[in-house]
Order: sequence, then C-alpha cells, then structure tokens
Amino acid sequence: MYVLTKLNSLVKNKDNSYSNLIIFEIMNNVKIKSALISVFSKEGLEPIVKELVKNKVKLYSTGGTHNYISKLGYDVIEVENITDYPSIFGGRVKTLHPKIFGGILYRRENNGDIEEKEKYEIPSIDLVIVDLYPFEETVKNGGAEDQIIEKIDIGGIALIRAAAKNHKNVVCVSSVDDYDSFLKVYKENNGLLSLDERKYFARNSFQTSSKYDSAIFNYFEGTENLNLRYGENPHQTGVFKGKLNEVFTKLSGKDLSYNNLLDIDSAMDLMSEFKDDKPTFAILKHNNACGIAMRDSIKEAYDAALQADPISAFGGILISNCKIDVNTASTINSLFCEVVISNDFEAKALEILMQKKNRIILKMNSFPLKNNITRSCLNGKLIQSLDDISDNKEMLSYPTTVNPDNNQIDDLLFASKICKNTKSNTIVLVKNKQLLASGTGQTSRVDALNQAIEKAEKFGFDLSGASMASDAFFPFPDCVEIAHKKGINSIIQPGGSIKDNLSIDYCNNNNIAMVFTGVRHFKH
Repeated sequence: MYVLTKLNSLVKNKDNSYSNLIIFEIMNNVKIKSALISVFSKEGLEPIVKELVKNKVKLYSTGGTHNYISKLGYDVIEVENITDYPSIFGGRVKTLHPKIFGGILYRRENNGDIEEKEKYEIPSIDLVIVDLYPFEETVKNGGAEDQIIEKIDIGGIALIRAAAKNHKNVVCVSSVDDYDSFLKVYKENNGLLSLDERKYFARNSFQTSSKYDSAIFNYFEGTENLNLRYGENPHQTGVFKGKLNEVFTKLSGKDLSYNNLLDIDSAMDLMSEFKDDKPTFAILKHNNACGIAMRDSIKEAYDAALQADPISAFGGILISNCKIDVNTASTINSLFCEVVISNDFEAKALEILMQKKNRIILKMNSFPLKNNITRSCLNGKLIQSLDDISDNKEMLSYPTTVNPDNNQIDDLLFASKICKNTKSNTIVLVKNKQLLASGTGQTSRVDALNQAIEKAEKFGFDLSGASMASDAFFPFPDCVEIAHKKGINSIIQPGGSIKDNLSIDYCNNNNIAMVFTGVRHFKH
C-alpha cells in the first residue's frame, strides 16, 4: 500500500505530474506518522496517546498538554522547539507560526509545496488533536467579561480549520466526543485512515468550528443558545436560540423545555391582547386557552378562568396581566401547574408559589417582539408577517338589523381576541368576559362549535345570552342555527363569504346580533 512519505520515490509522468491512479491510491489512505496535540481538557486523551506511541508516531505539543504527556512517560516535542518562539502574551500566541501551519497545510501531492517544506525545514503534521477553550461554559457560569474574552480561542480554531481544510492529507480530531471513534478506526486499520474517514472527522471539525463561532456571535449579539431537555418528544433534540432575558426573568423552577417555551410564547401572545385591560388571568394547555377571564381583581379573574376547565388546567401554563397577590398565589398553590407568569409578584405571594420546587415562575419583562413567523416546510421555509391586528370596536360593521349592546360588544371582542390565539378551526364562547369553552383545531367549523357547546355544558355553563366568535366566515348558516338553539344571541366573525346573506338572514329572523370584523385570524 502506498503512503504519502513514498511520494518522492514514485515515477512521474512526462508532464512532470504523478499518475492519477497513484495519486488516488496515495490520497485514499493516510498513515499517521506525526501528531500535534493541544487540548484544554485532558479527559479521554491517554488511550489515544498510548496508541500513537505504540505505533511510533512523533508527538508535538504545547504547554499543559506537553506536561501531561511527559508525565505519562512518553517522549513529546514542545512546539517552541520547532518555532523557536516561546508562548507569549499570556498564552495568546503559541501555535500561530508558519512551521506549524505549514506542516499541516502543505499538499503532499504538490512538488512545489514539498520543496518549500524541505527548504524551510517544516515538519510534517499528519494528525491534529485539539479542543477549544470553554467559551460557552464560561458564559453560562457567569464569568466576568475579561474572562469570557480570554476564552475566545484563536490558535485552536485556526488549527481545526487548517487541518480540516487539508483533510486529504491530515486527520483532524476536534472534540472529545470523537476520541472513541477515532481510536476505534485507528486501531482497526493499523494507523491508516481512508479519505471517507478523514472527511468524516473534517465535517465534525467544521461543525465544531461553526458552533463555536456561533456561540461567540451570540454572546456579542446578546443571544443565547439554550439546550433544552428534549424536543416535543423525548426522542427529539431541542435548542432555543434567542434572547429570553428580554422577555422574562426566571425566578424559580426546573429547566425550561421545548414544550414549555411554545406554551409560554402562546400565553404571552394571548395576554398581549389584554395588557392594558382590567385584571385578566389565562390558563393555557397545548398552546390554547382552556380558561381566561377579566374581573375587578386578579383573584376573581383566576377563579373564573379556572372554572372554565379545571381538568385541562392540570399541568397548565398560568399567566396574569397584573401583579399576583397573596390571595391569588394561595389559591394557585393547590393546583399542579407547569408555569406561572406575571409582570410582578407580591413578596409573600412569590414565597408561596416557590414552595413547589419544580414549578417554573417567570417575571415578565416585556411582551415578545417578533418581526416574522418562520417555520420549516417541505425542503425549505415558510416566512410570513405577524398577525398583528387586534380586533377593536372601530373596525366592526353591523350587517344585521339588531345591533349588539355595549356589554355584548365587549364580550364579542373579548372572544375574538381569544379566537385569534387559538388553533383553527375554532369557535369561542364567552359570557361576561369569561371564556365558557372553545372548540379548537377541528376540521369543520360545525365540529368546533359542537365541541365548544358540549364542553361548556359539561362544566355547567348556561349559554343563554352568550357570545360566539369564529376565526373565519360562515359559508352556511348551520353554525348560526346551532348557536341560536343554545341561546347564544351575539356573534362576531370576519364576514366575506359569498353566502354571508344566509347567516345574516337567519340572524335577522331570530333576533340575533352579528358583527363583521373584515379580518380573518387563521392559526394553523
């Protein structure tokens, strides 16, 4: 089998180039004869060093790694002996030298590179084992700014990029996570690594580099990468990238999960509709409100919200638009819930809520600022602007002969705001600024209405005089008829169906007030 060191002994073609077949054979397998090892963490390194020494690989190293290998009893050459430069500037400059990077980057199949290498007495480096300063860990552990800056690796990242770039000739191992796989391949192949194997480690190295650079960028941008316990399900991974500290401060509780964040986002979106209103409390489950109410006090609002669906509230997300007091906290404390969110807490109230150690308590700093909504789709992305229209009295039109009174308008707008923040198809039933029930995520609007009615009646609500909201228009009068039979006497919907008159006529014939918003609020 050909190896790179035999390159000069090979017969050249007439054009002074090597045979493509020979080059392929040479480049397809690399025999490691020398290695540069420079790592921050020495964990898991000893078995690799032992195996390299066993195969008579010449070792080069720096500082602490050199001392570590020497203490193991192995011969190792200090990088300073190659460069004729000491480690300077407090270790900021150690490996940044042409004799190091030349030994990594020169092309073994290129005559000119080989001649320059020999001219300048540059040693070959066939293997680079390097890890990076723990930048992310230093940030996560609350390191001072000067400590964080010093953990921005320069030499290490340059070594990784150089070795991975020249993977035709050099093997790059850039993470302790790759130690076992490298050692396995190295042993099985008697020190030879194929091109595919070198590409594998190069890919991992560029991934390491990319992740590291992203972490540094995020630090300067004020963005964090938060590794979550898992994704929507345990077999999925999850990461949050953003600025959580801008929207809330975590006061207590277990680590946030992927699903927690989705529910928190939905809760904040919903409550943003009521941020300037009287005390309002909402309970959400699986991104949808299972209870929400507006009252004169936050305790009353919580009680009314819980009344809508005390079963679904179990393990739910709770959010308030005003300070949570002791009375409210005492009542909440008897409920198993995942998250409690408010813009403020009375000191004693916070103590009560923190009695449950796993309960996540968030103090809201601001509502999320979003520019666009992005989601993966097929082999690309869908991007759309926000649904930033909040239905209000000024946008209403009145197609029916009976107009809603002020109390009905308040309920209709209250219901419409809930509807906007609920999965389509949806119907929302409200009375006296209290959610009675909603039908969510149904394939038909009739099914959504029937689900809402069944649920409201299950929890003992009288639908007489209730208001109904729909996230889209009624193409037929069936929903209006079903609602009327249950005593619902005011309806809010976008309008815009070519058959609007069917619903309007039914309302006119049955003394029902209906208003149009002119705005559809689908949420898929």
